[in-house]
Amino acid sequence: MSQVLMPKATAVWLVENTTLTFDQISAFTGLHPLEVQAIADGEVAGGMTGLDPTTNGQLTKEEIKRVEGDAGARLKLSPRDVPIPVARSKGPRYTPVAKRQDRPDAIAWLLKVHPELQDSQVAKLVGSTKSTVQSVRDRTHWNMQNVRPRDPVTLGLCSLKDLNDAVDKARRKAAREDAAKKKAAASGEPVAEEAAEIVTETVDPGEADQPDFGEPRS
Repeated sequence: MSQVLMPKATAVWLVENTTLTFDQISAFTGLHPLEVQAIADGEVAGGMTGLDPTTNGQLTKEEIKRVEGDAGARLKLSPRDVPIPVARSKGPRYTPVAKRQDRPDAIAWLLKVHPELQDSQVAKLVGSTKSTVQSVRDRTHWNMQNVRPRDPVTLGLCSLKDLNDAVDKARRKAAREDAAKKKAAASGEPVAEEAAEIVTETVDPGEADQPDFGEPRS
């Protein structure tokens, strides 16, 4: 059977939006039944945005209804002729000129919905800079009066997978730091501050968020 795209995000959606059993979701996504149960209990994939498999052609609503009515049935992937997307090479994210004006909106959404993300992560997701993220955070951005939070995935500035991966990474880091603080508090030892991550930004000057002065005169 073909591999399910983004199995964990798909499992999140199936848990939240269907009455499928943990075993049925496990068989479809390839995750262990206990991991599916942990997702349902909120112990795994907390804050992850679910991926609707009916919107990308992996399942039909009729197929979900068929399996919901029979605990012994298993979901079958819909046949697809779409080629598997090629992984993007590492490096600075290029943002089309037409979408650059949307980046402050995307930054505002990420800061509001996912405050656990670091500024460097937000900047990387939308192809901006940490200074721009900070200006939106402290409301000193030059166009702040027109900024309104909008989902960067919907805007096409990042993929759902990249967003979920960043959120998952940030939550794991926060959990490690919280565990270290509790351990230190219990032992009476001072908590050592984690070394600040030094991120070298290689953003092209043309990529920086700047006022739009309109098209040049011919």
